[in-house]
Amino acid sequence: MQFIKPDINLNFIEKKNIGFLFSLSLIIISFAFLIINNGPNYGIDFTGGTLVQVKFTEKIAIKTIRTGLSDIGLSNVSVQNFGKKEDNEFLIRTNKSIKQEENLSLSISKAFKKSTGIAPEIRRIEMVGPQVGKELRKKALLAMFYSLLFITIYISGRFEMKWILSGITAGSLMSAVYFLSVFNMSIIFLISTAIIITLILFWALKLKYALGAVIALIHDVIITVGLFSILNLEFSLPVIAALLTIIGYSLNDTIIVFDRIRENLKQIKKKTISEIINKSINETLSRTILTSLTTLVVLFSLFFLGGEIIHDFAFAMITGVIIGTYSSIFVASPILLIWNNKK
Repeated sequence: MQFIKPDINLNFIEKKNIGFLFSLSLIIISFAFLIINNGPNYGIDFTGGTLVQVKFTEKIAIKTIRTGLSDIGLSNVSVQNFGKKEDNEFLIRTNKSIKQEENLSLSISKAFKKSTGIAPEIRRIEMVGPQVGKELRKKALLAMFYSLLFITIYISGRFEMKWILSGITAGSLMSAVYFLSVFNMSIIFLISTAIIITLILFWALKLKYALGAVIALIHDVIITVGLFSILNLEFSLPVIAALLTIIGYSLNDTIIVFDRIRENLKQIKKKTISEIINKSINETLSRTILTSLTTLVVLFSLFFLGGEIIHDFAFAMITGVIIGTYSSIFVASPILLIWNNKK
């Protein structure tokens, strides 16, 4: 199916500076909000604590819910509506981990009945200890970093036949990060430093395809996380799963463009490198847009019809697909041109 005419010739490369400026602006805004908000709005998966989801049959004031919670020792809590207001459903969060007991659900139900006069339906209770939350946060960051390094091995091996060089480089970085993380160093500082060193090494070792792909993936993750911070959405394990999925999706899109660039570099001799890259982007544009649109149809269905539980996951995926499609065209491919011009 041809969504776009095969002979289309949009000059994306000519607009690369506008694309870079736009991306840089989004990244700066993302970092600014992350600094202002002291990082993402971590859920109990990463901070530890207790989450209770309850549903009432009648309209209930949040004040009466807080009164019931204080009767069982939960005075410092966050109570918010969950879903539509007419559903009378609430999410209750506290950073205090309650020891799980068989009658915990019953105790909460009795406390609410006493304060509101209505016995609610306890839909779920989740409890995570603070140490477990800290460990999950560390492992989530390491998972994303390791996935980026494994991707560089694949990209360098497939497009430049540098399996051993990229493998040794990525293996050394993984080992160094894992070794230093054992000594309770700040995992965010550690991984940020490792990523900077990774990009410098890729430039020095002339792993241009891996460099372009990794910069595009980092770009996608930072902007998605930044948008969550701007909107103050909860950052949880499902969101981490969405970020890892975004990395895979964006990489697939980038590989399609890179593959066409590599083929055209071998076959076309009478054009400049910028013309070849631009031609390659145009040749894969129909597939890129069709894939993104069909994916977004499913994601929007999940977002609007899937319920509140997967709302943040679907939102992260929608953001990632849009940003990932953009970065394949305006970030990853122009990086190859910049590298060749410097060379």
